Amino acid sequence: MRAPAKKRGQKIASAIAARLNPRVTLEAQADGNVAARFDAYAAGLGKFSAEALNRVRGLRTGLPLASFSPPRKAIDREIDLLVRRLADRGLLEYRLGRARGKDDLVVIEPQAPGYWPQSPKLPDSATIALSRFAYMRRRGNDMVLESPRAIALFKICDPKVAAAIAALSAPQKIGRMRRQPGFPGIELLGLLLDSNILFKVDAKASDGRRSNEGDENLVLWDFHDLLFHTHSTEGRQANPLGGLYPYADAIAPPPAVRAPWPGPKIDLNPFSAATSDSNSPCIKLLSERHSTRDFDDEQPITLAELAKFLEGAARVQSKWTSKLDFDRDSPDIEYTARPYPAAGSAYELELYLNVANCDGLQRGFYHYDADRHALVAIDTHEQAREAQLGAAEFAMDASNSTQILITIAARFSRISWKYSSIAYSLILKDVGVLIQTLYLMAADMDLGGCAIGTSNIDLFSKMTGIDFHVEGPVGQFALGRGFKPTAAD
Repeated sequence: MRAPAKKRGQKIASAIAARLNPRVTLEAQADGNVAARFDAYAAGLGKFSAEALNRVRGLRTGLPLASFSPPRKAIDREIDLLVRRLADRGLLEYRLGRARGKDDLVVIEPQAPGYWPQSPKLPDSATIALSRFAYMRRRGNDMVLESPRAIALFKICDPKVAAAIAALSAPQKIGRMRRQPGFPGIELLGLLLDSNILFKVDAKASDGRRSNEGDENLVLWDFHDLLFHTHSTEGRQANPLGGLYPYADAIAPPPAVRAPWPGPKIDLNPFSAATSDSNSPCIKLLSERHSTRDFDDEQPITLAELAKFLEGAARVQSKWTSKLDFDRDSPDIEYTARPYPAAGSAYELELYLNVANCDGLQRGFYHYDADRHALVAIDTHEQAREAQLGAAEFAMDASNSTQILITIAARFSRISWKYSSIAYSLILKDVGVLIQTLYLMAADMDLGGCAIGTSNIDLFSKMTGIDFHVEGPVGQFALGRGFKPTAAD
């Protein structure tokens, strides 16, 4: 008798559907114009026919992408346009479910505007593995899969899918996976590959080590550093961000000053009083440092003042080379000295200027070449520059735009090439001392300045054409001439 054939893993036939974000509602006007409302905001989407508006109601439960794209009929083109506009604003989510069934296998939540599901073809000969940046965690009662490299989060609704993904911690061939029970489906694997949560493993390097994933700049990133970078900035995550007082209803506000430690106290006031008449210029400058959020557009900062400001705060003062830990056989490492301290003299920080109003300098986006003490114009779209300025104005709660917005960007590899586990924390320490230096320089020149706590890493990437993990914003500083107080003030 012939031995019974081995059972093949059951393939899950699945379909992708677009679904309106639960917090979003669509409102149609009598003239056919449609707007999307979310929280206290509204976004116009354009004018659509009554038939299109009737069909688009299906977005509340989900419209299969295959049902209207590629568009064949006029109504399909309308639906495709409307759905694409919602996607461009980040107002959709996408469900992946069994073709015959209402249950979700996975729900894809975009973390940045413009995400659109892509599922590249995967031949059975391809070997794939889970990215070292990918992780699953509990969010409320849900299990979510995400990565700092991905602009979409995957909510896992079926435990079997979670188990199949976890098994990809070791590289596996697609053909072998198809024969295993619980195969999650080729569509999901393609979606995860497109989001950099999975990656193809080179046949010659099947161990899946970090050198096989991404470019050489990605090799230098530790998992926790890249995760913190993307989740403490705008652009690649959709979590609430900024001064939202999330725990105001749960915990009383902490005191401004710590409660004193018990025990004997040594009063320093008599010693300070004895030297108060001989305060140094440094102490005076520190006391004059303050934040300016509103700027006088009638009297903008001048190019000469900007040149002096940048020279005093950030210009390269000297350069030298040294061997790696004084090893004669090691490569030469270049170093610089600048007005502010930096970890290991790495000086990984770069200054980019979004100039809105400067007497003697054309509006535009510039890089400050600290070595040559020069500004280099970067070709960017005005819309992107205005978006960056608008975000800074909103973050400062200012009444008008800053005259010059300085973005502090980090060349991450410059510091992670040397430091392990602490690279990103050192970058943030360097940002802190540079911002204080910018504040003191502004105070010394009687200019206004204000540190800004947020920045958009994806917007900066689009403005510069540099991948977000190669060089990206880690701080911002508004600069200009503040309003002079009047006698009435």
